[in-house]
Amino acid sequence: MNIFQAIDLAKSKGLDLIQVTEKVEPPVCKIANHGKFLYQQQKKEKKMAKPKGGELKEIRLTFGISPHDMEVRANQAKKFLDDGDKVKINMALRGREKAMGQFATDKVKIFLENLNKLIPIKTERELKREPRGFTMIVSKS
Repeated sequence: MNIFQAIDLAKSKGLDLIQVTEKVEPPVCKIANHGKFLYQQQKKEKKMAKPKGGELKEIRLTFGISPHDMEVRANQAKKFLDDGDKVKINMALRGREKAMGQFATDKVKIFLENLNKLIPIKTERELKREPRGFTMIVSKS
């Protein structure tokens, strides 16, 4: 369509003639509200800027955590995983708790079983002993 005809058509409808791309010959244009078009472009750019891998969220477990609290933390981890984030599970050990590493690893395994019942998970980093306890990273499979 001739550019002058397109401009007249847009004015008759009370809208704007917007050039979508200039990379092709002839240029591609559309008739729309310019403010609405800019808003849609901003929304599209904002959506594209979001990281696909998500963030790293942390769930902290303690040595004497109760079964109910473990379920609550598993539900919170499920929410994080559903949002596309990875979850770092941190079992903090203090004082004499550091000597009972096997008990702490058993607690983490119980937590992982509870979480696996809610949502299938895969291990990004295995359970690792650190100076202040144990950590591991899981994500949604």
